[in-house]
Amino acid sequence: MTAFVVHLLVTSVLLLAVAGLVRGIEVKGFTSALLAALGLGLANAFVWPVLALLTLPLTIVTLGLFLFVLNALMLMLVAAFVPGFRIRDFKSALWGSVVLALLNLGVSLFF
Repeated sequence: MTAFVVHLLVTSVLLLAVAGLVRGIEVKGFTSALLAALGLGLANAFVWPVLALLTLPLTIVTLGLFLFVLNALMLMLVAAFVPGFRIRDFKSALWGSVVLALLNLGVSLFF
């Protein structure tokens, strides 16, 4: 349970960092970031695997780069439901997914 809470808090902080680094992504505060992190976790647990399976041929053809598009779609899905978390367009969501993946990699390597 504590690992889940720590992961949720770290993802919230990373979403705030992404909002500061990527133009077009806005997070109103830590509460919105926390709700967005929770929504992103739920979307990645339930929606992402279905979409990844349906788009597997495209993912193979693009050597896995299409997964960034799926992550961008997950960010846009969460932004549609979480108040205070806004993404202007798909380009911002795509860059946000790349930056979030890199920040997650950095945090994972650190710990």
